[in-house]
Amino acid sequence: MNVHSGTVVDHSLPIIDPHHHLWHGAAGRYMLDDLVADLSSGHDVRATVYIECGSFHRADGPEPLRPVGEVEFANGIAAMAASGRYGPVRFCSSIVGFADLMLGAEVDRVLDGLVAAGNGRLKGVRHIAAHDPEVKQLAPVGMLRDERFRAGYARLAGYGLSFDAWLYHPQLGDLLSLAAAHPETPVVVNHAGGPIGMGSYAARRDEAFAEWRTALKALAALPNVHMKLGGFFMPVFGFGFEKASAIDPEELARAARPIVETCVELFGPQRCMFESNFPVTRDFLTYRDVWNCYKLAVADGTPAEKRSLFHDTARDFYAIPRE
Repeated sequence: MNVHSGTVVDHSLPIIDPHHHLWHGAAGRYMLDDLVADLSSGHDVRATVYIECGSFHRADGPEPLRPVGEVEFANGIAAMAASGRYGPVRFCSSIVGFADLMLGAEVDRVLDGLVAAGNGRLKGVRHIAAHDPEVKQLAPVGMLRDERFRAGYARLAGYGLSFDAWLYHPQLGDLLSLAAAHPETPVVVNHAGGPIGMGSYAARRDEAFAEWRTALKALAALPNVHMKLGGFFMPVFGFGFEKASAIDPEELARAARPIVETCVELFGPQRCMFESNFPVTRDFLTYRDVWNCYKLAVADGTPAEKRSLFHDTARDFYAIPRE
């Protein structure tokens, strides 16, 4: 299929975007006006999920409670969407905040604050765990195995909260152990489980892919684990798209297809959801072309499979109200 600039692939397919951020700071500016413009770029996006990214933490007060400010901010944006003044899309309909799970059982006061700030919209917590010597290290080594972290993680179920997991594929065994120990806590793996394709992994790409697949197969055996498909432009995947001034969605779809097909094969469409991961990719790919890429990657799927991958799985996982 030839996708020209301005083309919208399968424009009638409904979408819930389960992974985007808003920020204004060192990383640049991506705020409500930017989001509204992107949501109006042609695809049938019905709702979105806001994922924590360190934005708008409180400037003062107890350090553990400062992330409550981000949920307050996202809930305010959601209230603006609910007014209908910005169109029909219910952006930030659900919110995933941050709580330092290394606080152990003491994280309860943070979770209490997040739940109150979310006003019914807080659905989960993300505590980034990504760590590998070959890649940018975003968390301490072995965090998912740490007893303090696990004590904090154990508190999520009592609040009815899910866990968004961002990590690299050599850490998937740690996540398997964590998710198996707490089957009552829903887990969604961000960015296809971070299959590393850079550094020394690039020289043994087939072997690394097999390691990733084996780890995912074990995770997929746990019914409480779901998968987000996206982020394929990031350097960790090793495709080199971050070096391009622009990305062809058809080229990206071809590169991503083996990852997408593996995840859908192992988890099934009912436990996979496509994510925009915007605005991380904004310098390389438009919001329209992100979704074009995903639709091209599953062009041979049935209508029911596509409905799950682009809408229903995200709706059900994040408890987004039905239209």
